[in-house]
Amino acid sequence: MAYDASRFKDYFEHEFTYDAGFRRNVGRFGRQVAIVDPAAGREWTYAELDAAVDKVSAVLLELGVKAGDRVAYQLYNGVEFAFLYLATQRIGAVGVPMNFRLAAGETAIILADSTPAVFIFDDAVAVDALAAVKTSGSAAALLTVAGGGNGAGAASGVRTLAEAMAAAPDGPQRRTGQPSSYGETTRLYTSGTTGRPKGVSLPSIVEVMSAHDVIMHFPLTPHDRTLNMTPWFHRGGLYSGGPNPLFYVGGSVVPMRTFDPAAALDWVEKYGITFLVGAPVTAGMLADEQERRPRDLSGLRGIVTMGAPLERAAVLRYQKLLTPRIFNGYGTTEAFWNTFLRPEDLPEHAGTAGRACTDDDVAIVKVFPDRRAEPEELAARDNTEQGEIIMRTPKSGFSYANLPQVNEEKFVHNWLYSGDLGTWDEDGFITIVGRKDDMIISGGENIHPVQVEEVLNSHPGVHDSVVVGLPDGRWGQRVVAYVIPQDAGLTADELERHCLASPELSNFKRPRAYAFVTEVPQTATGKKIHYQLARQAEADAAAGLFQKPAKAAGQGAGSGEGQ
Repeated sequence: MAYDASRFKDYFEHEFTYDAGFRRNVGRFGRQVAIVDPAAGREWTYAELDAAVDKVSAVLLELGVKAGDRVAYQLYNGVEFAFLYLATQRIGAVGVPMNFRLAAGETAIILADSTPAVFIFDDAVAVDALAAVKTSGSAAALLTVAGGGNGAGAASGVRTLAEAMAAAPDGPQRRTGQPSSYGETTRLYTSGTTGRPKGVSLPSIVEVMSAHDVIMHFPLTPHDRTLNMTPWFHRGGLYSGGPNPLFYVGGSVVPMRTFDPAAALDWVEKYGITFLVGAPVTAGMLADEQERRPRDLSGLRGIVTMGAPLERAAVLRYQKLLTPRIFNGYGTTEAFWNTFLRPEDLPEHAGTAGRACTDDDVAIVKVFPDRRAEPEELAARDNTEQGEIIMRTPKSGFSYANLPQVNEEKFVHNWLYSGDLGTWDEDGFITIVGRKDDMIISGGENIHPVQVEEVLNSHPGVHDSVVVGLPDGRWGQRVVAYVIPQDAGLTADELERHCLASPELSNFKRPRAYAFVTEVPQTATGKKIHYQLARQAEADAAAGLFQKPAKAAGQGAGSGEGQ
């Protein structure tokens, strides 16, 4: 008899969904804690969480949500976010978590693009949320979540989610269509470091594969409890140490509404947290806080960072102050993380982004001036030749909603072209150099901001920096730096000496002027928004914000520097 794959296909398409996996854990771990909510002072077991999800599902169905409809929610990390993440999948809808920091006009763009049937927002953002509804012309049913805001949601007559849940019927609520592993379950909007946000469509099988990836790589067990310090609306927040992997493995999560490094460290012992997860910027704040007031962090099994490059000096500092078990994941909203740096890779590979995850292929291809490289046109694995990082993975969404032309540009032969630049070595360890869009060309030479920033940030008087190109009539662009100082006495001359003394930085790459600032623009996940400062630099230079070192030489590779 010939092999018949149809039964396997039917099972994987219709039964191998994320919601099915969560419901299995309700049966296994019904009395085990799924969420600890410090703000509310209570816990939810898996059985209680499942009942709450049924309630929210009933609310959505009563509001007319059908299979495939979008349900947008603009919420802080909290139990309501978890309810909606699970409930939308239970009824076959598509969850659209939205950045709560967006301006009304930005929210309106996403509402117009996603056309949700229901929009749920935190009371703290109610004014902008309601303005966005009006601007976008959205016909979505509205609910608000009481999160400590000014009451604008309630004042407008919008019902709270809690009120709707109280009035909803008890008991299981099931989807209105047949479940499919390939059906869209979540739509995440990119953080938009280079333009307007794009909606990344993720199917249920990606929910499952993302959970499996994190469970393998930490690894996670049903006895783990995590605090993800980044917002859950981001892929790194929801999927790495957030609800997605923990609810799939049977562990528990501790939501933090607003990141507070002191509270995060205090909660490690108080709530038995085993993994802290966040961006490198949040890990830096943890280290600063631990240095000020040391805590017992022996219960930690690891601190995981993602969303931005993790510099070598930072890794070594975090190992000393926080835990030897430091991890870093590199990836995108589209494909989650695709390389992973593990504690056993340290200290030798500190400063790299690790190598490809278990189920992923990651490569670096050449960059051509007139065309995109094919996946087989690889950069040399010598840790020197720079190229574009591409990846293919079962965790990828493989498409943007409503943007077919962009799909053709970004997804090629099942590879995602990230737009990030890097190098790799013969063992596959990737070092992030920067973004193609952020590259500075001075005197005909390519200068990547991340390399210069890493040298600047190794100075003890520098808290952080952003390096951009300033238009220059002679060299094309001149390298300048925005610096957040640790020490108010830091000077441009001191940084000039530091860069000149660094064996890791060619002289022509060093900044020719410095602006000392208190903050730099970043996305919600800690990525520096270079293009914003690049646009601003010319006006700042005209206003005299930049300070030049006393003996700064001319910019450009042809200036005779370093010879």
